Amino acid sequence: MATIHLLVGTTMGASEYIADALVPYIEEAGFSTHIHNPPNLAALPYDEAHIWLVVTSTHGAGDYPESIVEFATQLAQQQPNLRGLPYAVIALGDSSYDTFCEAGLKMDNQLQQLGAVQTADPLTIDIQAYPIPEDAAEQWIPQWLNQLTQYQK
Repeated sequence: MATIHLLVGTTMGASEYIADALVPYIEEAGFSTHIHNPPNLAALPYDEAHIWLVVTSTHGAGDYPESIVEFATQLAQQQPNLRGLPYAVIALGDSSYDTFCEAGLKMDNQLQQLGAVQTADPLTIDIQAYPIPEDAAEQWIPQWLNQLTQYQK
């Protein structure tokens, strides 16, 4: 059985709430879970038997939130070979800003450049449309999990 690693980037806690809300859906689908808050590259397996689900908000002017800044820096500096690693990104933001969901989109781009395999387009959650952002993630997760049947080992 594959493990889905939820990598949380949060400042105020909304991304953490999303990750926590998704765990029962993921486990019900037959995957095991591990939440990394904050994520640390040295503690993460990156091979095809593991799946990363990055759940991050955007802080300030399109910046990474404090709990995932070091992880993004580790990726940029160490340039690990993530070839074959399946992943998805849930990006949380506020559409009234021109940097809407930019941190999540930057992370998606960074993972692709390192060879990771995008299993879905990034889910962008607008807090203007979803004051309880977990609702949007809970609507999205069943479809994503159905696509991952090839990774259940």
